[in-house]
Amino acid sequence: MAKIVILGAGLTGISTAYHLEKNGFFDYKIFEKENESGGLCRSIHQDGFTFDYTGHLLHINDEYFSKLIFDIVGKENLNEIHRRSYVFSQETYTHYPFQINLFGLPAETITECIEGFLTKPKTKKQAKSFYQWAINNFGIGFAKYFFMPFQTKILDYDIKQISASWTGRFVPQTSLKQIIQGAIKEPSISSVGYNSQFFYPKTGGINFWVSKLAKMIKNQINVNFAANSIDLKNKIVHFENGHEEKFDKLINTIPLDIALNKIIDKESTGFKHASKKLVCNSVVNFNLGISKPDLSDKHWIYFPETKFPFYRMGFSHNFSKNSAPENHSSLYGEFSYINKSREQINETLKNSIEITKKLLKIDDKEIVTQKIINIPHAYVIYNFWREKNLAKLLFELEQNSIYCAGRYGEWKYSSMQEAVLDGKKIVEKLILEKPIIPAKKIKEIRISRKEKQKEY
Repeated sequence: MAKIVILGAGLTGISTAYHLEKNGFFDYKIFEKENESGGLCRSIHQDGFTFDYTGHLLHINDEYFSKLIFDIVGKENLNEIHRRSYVFSQETYTHYPFQINLFGLPAETITECIEGFLTKPKTKKQAKSFYQWAINNFGIGFAKYFFMPFQTKILDYDIKQISASWTGRFVPQTSLKQIIQGAIKEPSISSVGYNSQFFYPKTGGINFWVSKLAKMIKNQINVNFAANSIDLKNKIVHFENGHEEKFDKLINTIPLDIALNKIIDKESTGFKHASKKLVCNSVVNFNLGISKPDLSDKHWIYFPETKFPFYRMGFSHNFSKNSAPENHSSLYGEFSYINKSREQINETLKNSIEITKKLLKIDDKEIVTQKIINIPHAYVIYNFWREKNLAKLLFELEQNSIYCAGRYGEWKYSSMQEAVLDGKKIVEKLILEKPIIPAKKIKEIRISRKEKQKEY
C-alpha cells in the first residue's frame, strides 16, 4: 500500500512525483500504462530523425518553472528561439497572429476585416460561445477568414457550441492602429502572443528535458501498469496485469473520461454518465524526413482553409539542427477528428501527405522516412456541459480522495509549463489539506506563502 498513488507518468505525473520527493515525501507509487514515461512529451528517433508527439515547444514565463528547468536541464542545452510562424490562406503567407498581419492579402479581404472590426458589436455582455466571442472582439471579417474556419478544423466541433472561456492568454487582442499598421507593412519579428519566444532542446527532441526531470525522481516509475478499475469503497486500484494497490489518496493525471469510467462504486453511475459527456478530439500527426536541406525557413504554419485537410504544419529542423541529419529537413503535420471511421481517417491522411508534397514540392524519392502518430486524446472540447459541470465533478471526486491534475486530469488546455506547475500545486494542496508531509515542511511552505503575499 502507498499513501498516495499517482496514475499516469506524463509530465504532470512526473512533476507530482518530483514535488512530493522535494518535500520529503516518498510514501507514494506512480503507475504508467505505456512502456515508458513522458506521455505526449515523448520523442521518436527513426532513421536519423527525431519526431515529437506533434509540435511541443517550451514557453516559459514563470519564475519558478524557469529556475527548475534551467537547473535540471541547463540553459546551455536549450535553443532560445524567436517565432517565425505564418498563416497560409488565399495563396498567401501572412505573419501570425492573423489579426494584426493582413499585409499581402487581397485588398477586398483587408477591407472586409477592417470594416468588420469597426462595426463589431458594441456590447459589454460576456460572450457565451467562441463564435460570438470572435465576432465581438475582432468583427465578422477576421472571424470569417481565420477564427471560425481554423477553430472548426483544429477541434472538429461546432464552434457555436464551444465556450469562450478557454481563450484567455492564447488569443492576442488587437487595436485599429495595429490592424492598419499590419496591413500596410510586413513586420520583421513579431513579439505578440504567449508563444512569440520559446525554447527547444538542442538534442533528443522535446523528451530530452522531460526525461531529465524523470531521472530526478528516486522512486521507481512503474511502467506497463494500465489501470483496470478504481474501487472507491476500499480505495484500491486494480491493474490489468493483476496488480492491486491500496491508497489513501489518488492523484489522477490520466484522461478524466477514462478515469471516471474505471470507478467502481454503488453510486458511480453519475461518474460513468459524466465520462460520456466529456468530449475531446483525436489528432493524427504525420511526420516526414526529407533528403532536402532548408525545406522551409518557417517554424510552423496555420492552414484555416478547408481545402487543406491539416490545420498546422511545422518544421522541427528549424527548432534544432539535430532533429534531422545534415542536409535533410523534417516536417510534421496535424489533422483532428471526432467520430470518424478508420477508412475516413486513412483517406484524410493520404490526402494530407499528397497535398503537403505538392505544396512544398517534395518528390517521393526525397522522402527518407515517415512516421504516423495517432493521439486519441488531443484537444479538450470546452463545450457547455463542461462549463456547467466540471468544477462540481472535480469537487465530488475530491470528496472520494481522488485529486485530478494536469491537462487531461483536469480536462483543460494547458502548456508544458502549466503541467509542471499543476504537479507542484496538487502536492501543495495535499500538504495544506492534511499533514501527510512532516509538520516542519508545512510550516516552511506557509511562511513562504506569507512572504510572497507581502510582495504584492
